[in-house]
Amino acid sequence: MTACCINPSILSADFANLQAELARIASADAVHVDVMDNSFVPNLTLGLPVVKRIHEVSSLPLDVHLMIDDADRWAPGYAELGAASVTFHAEAAAAPIRLARELRSIGSKAGMALRPATPVEPYLDLLGELDLLLIMTVEPGFGGQPFLDVMLPKIRRAAEAIRGSGLPVALQVDGGITEDTILRAADAGATVFVAGSAVYGADDPDQAVIRLRDAAQRASDERR
Repeated sequence: MTACCINPSILSADFANLQAELARIASADAVHVDVMDNSFVPNLTLGLPVVKRIHEVSSLPLDVHLMIDDADRWAPGYAELGAASVTFHAEAAAAPIRLARELRSIGSKAGMALRPATPVEPYLDLLGELDLLLIMTVEPGFGGQPFLDVMLPKIRRAAEAIRGSGLPVALQVDGGITEDTILRAADAGATVFVAGSAVYGADDPDQAVIRLRDAAQRASDERR
């Protein structure tokens, strides 16, 4: 049985009180940190200094998602500051294999993300270089968007390829995850779920994490 993981996105947290917000998700498997540059996506969030500080004040692993141009240049810095995983976009990397190997050599897990319109098939031969494949289930750049069900076949194809490879690659989904949509994503084969509004919009974010994980695990077990 593959355990399902919930990585809350602090994009939906109170940025003025991040340390307190991190303490509200103690049951999370990792903290999903969205780095946006107002170029690759039409939004600007935070960068290396803030992520470094988050790492210093949180006991949870950092799952850094880089929605930025020139990932080859910037991604290694996030691995060097201690991020447990660093995910770059395939569309923003000039040399994805080299970058993934560099991230791993520093000590982080290497992840690759795909926008909704980017097909997964051209990247399946790279699975051996990755620890995580992220299928975006919304257009990257903003939180609070509805889940794109049209991505479910893509998730299934990715999950089948990962199972067929026998490699320990996590299949992550990000965007529009709720207690309803997580069931469909888990049934399609996703194993790691990024949730922002569904966690930080709840009265008790930590209980929301637990409910989401339980729902995903049930759907995953039923699929088997």
